[in-house]
Amino acid sequence: MHPLERLLNLVALLLEAGRPLTFGEIRAKLPAYQQGDLPAAKRMFERDKDVLRENGIPVELYPTDPWEVEDGYLIPKDRYYLPEISFTPEEISALVVAAHTPGADGEAEQAVRKLQVGAESAPLAALSRSPITAGIDPGGPRLAAVAEAIEGRRAVRFSYRPARGEPGERHVDPWAIVWRSGHWYVAGLDRDRGEPRSFRLSRFLSDVSQEGEASSPPPGFDAKAQLRLGPWGTGQGLRRARVAFSPDVSWWATRGLPEAEVKRTRRDGWVEVALPAGDSTAFVSWVLSFGPDAELLSPRALREDLVARLEAARAAL
Repeated sequence: MHPLERLLNLVALLLEAGRPLTFGEIRAKLPAYQQGDLPAAKRMFERDKDVLRENGIPVELYPTDPWEVEDGYLIPKDRYYLPEISFTPEEISALVVAAHTPGADGEAEQAVRKLQVGAESAPLAALSRSPITAGIDPGGPRLAAVAEAIEGRRAVRFSYRPARGEPGERHVDPWAIVWRSGHWYVAGLDRDRGEPRSFRLSRFLSDVSQEGEASSPPPGFDAKAQLRLGPWGTGQGLRRARVAFSPDVSWWATRGLPEAEVKRTRRDGWVEVALPAGDSTAFVSWVLSFGPDAELLSPRALREDLVARLEAARAAL
């Protein structure tokens, strides 16, 4: 018999015993200790008992008679099994964030999903159902309020500062929470604009208030697709830009970007690539980071933005 099997059998026996068992009773029930040499069997049992205790299994010693002639062994269930665990919404929120920190594996995420069963409040489950990766973000304190609205299918209202333009009030049907490029976002229907939008929580200028019932996301809605991927960060637009890269950088510039699409290779070796462009400021900064090895071809508004920034930089010299 394998030693591990012998240890498991011993644990099972001492857990289910209704009273302390003497070594003689243990030996009679477990064939592993029934060899002919009694002292050898006793030494084997003592070693096994010590191994179990070293690994945190409480093998306790109890008297089996009033005169304490012979001791018995038992594993108390209240010391072996974990007690019932319950978490507040705040604690669940912290666990969700910890489970998705960089370096955390899938087992941590699965463990948090299990711990949420029976939690005091279910809204935080909406966070772990979304594909997220956690980190430090000023919008974090508003996560619970947004998650509650998503769970309860309630519309929300908040004051918002966009990347460009004037701050204003937003009325949104929240559908999902997403983490991307260092920030939390809520994706949903912007009621004023009548189309899906995404809003960065760190740009909220007020607390979140609930405003009646919200619509459900359309079939096939993908919150990740609402936030296009890219090393320049994310944005609310779903437009695509066209950028030409020199032969020196074209082979690596868009590596790892699944949505980058090579359109053509010019005679001079430059490669034209179509790729999603979100926040214009961040996207233009990304293109400029390549220096003379990248040229922003379209859309026109982004190209004009880039030219304006270059002219401003030249004027400042």
